[in-house]
Amino acid sequence: MAKSWFSSLFFSLLIALLAVNAHCNGDKKVHVVYMGERLKDGLSASSLHQSMLSNVVGSSGAKESLVYSYTRSFNGFAAKLSDEEAETLAEMDGVVSVLPNRIFKLHTTRSWDFTGLPQTQSGGSSGQGDIIVGLIDTGAWPEADSFSDEGFGPPPTKWKGSCAANFTCNNKLVGARMYNSENFSAPTDIQSPRDSEGHGTHTASTAAGRDVSSASYYGLGEGVARGAVPEARIAVYKVCWSYGCALADILAGFDDAIADGVDIISVSLGSSEVLQYFEDPIAIGSFHAMKWGILTSNSAGNSGPLPYSVLNYAPWSLTVAASTIDRKFVANVVLGNGQILLGNSINSFALNGSSFPLIYGGDAPNVSAGASPDISRYCYPGTLNENKVKGKIVLCDTLYDGSNIMEVNGLGTIMSDIEYSTLFFDFAFNYPLPATLVSLEDASKALAYVQSTDNPIGSILVGEAWRDISAPRVVSFSSRGPNPVDPDILKPDLTAPGVDILAAWSPVAPPSIYAEDTRSVKYNIISGTSMSCPHASGAAAYIKSLRPTWSPAAIKSALMTTAYVMNPLKNEDAEFAYGSGHINPVKAVNPGLVYNASEQDYVDFLCEQGYNTTTLRLVTGDSSACTSNATGKGWDLNYPSFALSIEDGQQVFGTFYRTVTNVGPGNSTYYVTVSAPSSLKVTVEPTMLAFSSIGEKKSYKVQVIGGVISQVPIISAEILWKDGVHSVRSPLVVYTVLPPSSPSMGINNKPRSFEGSSIFHKNGILGRH
Repeated sequence: MAKSWFSSLFFSLLIALLAVNAHCNGDKKVHVVYMGERLKDGLSASSLHQSMLSNVVGSSGAKESLVYSYTRSFNGFAAKLSDEEAETLAEMDGVVSVLPNRIFKLHTTRSWDFTGLPQTQSGGSSGQGDIIVGLIDTGAWPEADSFSDEGFGPPPTKWKGSCAANFTCNNKLVGARMYNSENFSAPTDIQSPRDSEGHGTHTASTAAGRDVSSASYYGLGEGVARGAVPEARIAVYKVCWSYGCALADILAGFDDAIADGVDIISVSLGSSEVLQYFEDPIAIGSFHAMKWGILTSNSAGNSGPLPYSVLNYAPWSLTVAASTIDRKFVANVVLGNGQILLGNSINSFALNGSSFPLIYGGDAPNVSAGASPDISRYCYPGTLNENKVKGKIVLCDTLYDGSNIMEVNGLGTIMSDIEYSTLFFDFAFNYPLPATLVSLEDASKALAYVQSTDNPIGSILVGEAWRDISAPRVVSFSSRGPNPVDPDILKPDLTAPGVDILAAWSPVAPPSIYAEDTRSVKYNIISGTSMSCPHASGAAAYIKSLRPTWSPAAIKSALMTTAYVMNPLKNEDAEFAYGSGHINPVKAVNPGLVYNASEQDYVDFLCEQGYNTTTLRLVTGDSSACTSNATGKGWDLNYPSFALSIEDGQQVFGTFYRTVTNVGPGNSTYYVTVSAPSSLKVTVEPTMLAFSSIGEKKSYKVQVIGGVISQVPIISAEILWKDGVHSVRSPLVVYTVLPPSSPSMGINNKPRSFEGSSIFHKNGILGRH
């Protein structure tokens, strides 16, 4: 079962201590031995892996040491090795790299309507039943109504997957596998693809769940819960457990998903640090998926609004930020003096009556435990006097999961928090008791009232859904660009609904941010880029069902160039917050032009970034080689957006080359329009592209010139191709990066990542980095 951020911290420390202890004692740890391209004979590959291990650990220890053989989509294996054995294997012929088993973290009744994909249009496509969406996540709860196969025929013949023996699949949820290379689990983990966290069930139903009417969270958010492609099939690959998601398991999930025949892969998890592509199993796995014609959709991370915090930034995958929808949840406070305070909460509890005693935590210190009023005001566990707060609503000066009030038999809690006073009001948490979060100003009003009367009273109202006319806005926690590894590739790529999303849930997972909440729900409302990612995955699957021959790059391009333009006045980080804009699935089916890219294009890009043949093959796993000189720029990759990074204090100059493919009417002529501030001169040559057939390609050049810039976070422009019907839009951003000598620069003079504090429960904002 998912844990509070405090127990999450405990588990993180426990894992770290176990790793240190293993190292000190010379114990063996799981390593991934990556050998690259798949051998044609999978059986021979497995035999080769056993033979290699036998040469290092002995024939008797090889079988016990081997954890996985990756034979279906690429070549390699995972094994328990000492550091010395790992070094020996790394020197063997055919071994591309040996990676330690890093631990990664997990990163809709209304949301699909908000994207412009109504229920009447999302279902019914003749090709939807042939689409299979693969979720690399925490598994799924197969009995959820969202996974019912009523009326479904058998899966398409391309499906080569399987269902674990201790799991029940059907014609909707067609496949389920599990991986646990570390053999570490909490008592609440279920040793099957069955989801005990809730996360995988939520993401799978968001992407491709069946239409389920009258879905709600205790009556909140009631409506039709559905995915983008309700008639598509779902396959789940459980790589994540209560402790996190192991590198070896992630690669195994990709290996199987690719070979099983999925069409789209959705991955709502990521590293907590900046990794080069050859260190990152998601980048490696998604590269192999791309080679097989499969687009991978990734969550951008939840470390916003810090700059350079975006993760999953490989250019061959789709990186998704999180934004609001036109619905927000509030739970207001009514004070005894008639004041009404705006509260932010998904409050499922209805207090009978409006007169309940109020108390300030600072007025109820647990003196016997050594707590002073300066400590008890925060209401931390063990700091409150139960005799004083029992049966009362407690006003607290920090955000907490509610367990602190429950342990002293408090009735409810009104919270504020100075550290996060500018955050937390663009999304809401759900709690195990009546609770709400108010602003610092309103908290002062409540405190003034409590201290002005001998018997203060008040109430927390049951939650309501209000219309949010300011949506969409990128939510505060969504990770921001610039790209920490490749500054000239704009990331995130786009944004999608990721705030207060209602979707299916595991009934054994806690329905609130309190880990020990024993209530059970079929649907839950949570937030995170983990929720926006499956929206983009579902949109990609929707396009794939109608455009089955399109490449991963074409689908990605269609989503990016047709995205709704976001308002920079609502998002001060502009494109570094939302990329090309907000997904528009219906428009993306008919984009007019697409920016296509092949495996070779990405190989050339990596070579230009300074990869040599050795490091290149760490990603591609084949015989690819770098023959061109490194430029350090990503200007020539046929990407649907433009980013120009300028070293601080230098002049703006850059030249980009792009090629578009006509996927609209055979005879069409496009004219370019450039919008840019006066500080930039952006020229496009030619200014007209005339097509005479579908599939025809045309190329153009973009040159950007400007003066010397210093400490410029971002300058936004756009390039727009129009034919009278289609508008093919690409954002163009110019910004300054720190010079290579700066201590804030990381690998290969690229900016280091920024880390946020782990304040979120996994069921709330997942994978807070």
